[in-house]
Amino acid sequence: MQIAYADPPYMRQARKHYSHDPKCAEVDHRALISQLCEYDAWALSMSAATYSIRGIAPLMPEGSRMAAWVKPFASFKKGTDPAYTWEPVIYKTARKWSKDVDTVKDHIVEPITMKKGLVGAKPLRFCFWLFALLGATPQDEIIDLFPGTGIVTDAWEIWKKNSEQLSIF
Repeated sequence: MQIAYADPPYMRQARKHYSHDPKCAEVDHRALISQLCEYDAWALSMSAATYSIRGIAPLMPEGSRMAAWVKPFASFKKGTDPAYTWEPVIYKTARKWSKDVDTVKDHIVEPITMKKGLVGAKPLRFCFWLFALLGATPQDEIIDLFPGTGIVTDAWEIWKKNSEQLSIF
């Protein structure tokens, strides 16, 4: 199966964080979700800001769900109260869950990454949770639509080789 992950610049954040990279313009989320629906399974990370949820959640197709990445340590910004310490992840799984597979929670608690060369780089444990959430197996292909630091692709290679031994939940 082909599984896609999209972690685009979040709504209203492209110019602030990625102005040096012309590929990181504001994203047309309607077109992006339409593109994601062409895959067997997919996930889309987004901001918890109200304008982001109001703009993207109505575009969620039938059969998709929302999960949460909860950050016990996050970057606190002066004048933002309360702090944004979680991120929604919209997803559609690749397979129906069976009783033979460990239950995956629809949230993960994991701190943000620091100094990875790109704002918003995801932690390794988040990637492993994402693969489990999507019902991925080592035979699947993961397509990272916004590769940034490359952590998702690197994590996929680790996960494929060690998925049986990884107990991160």
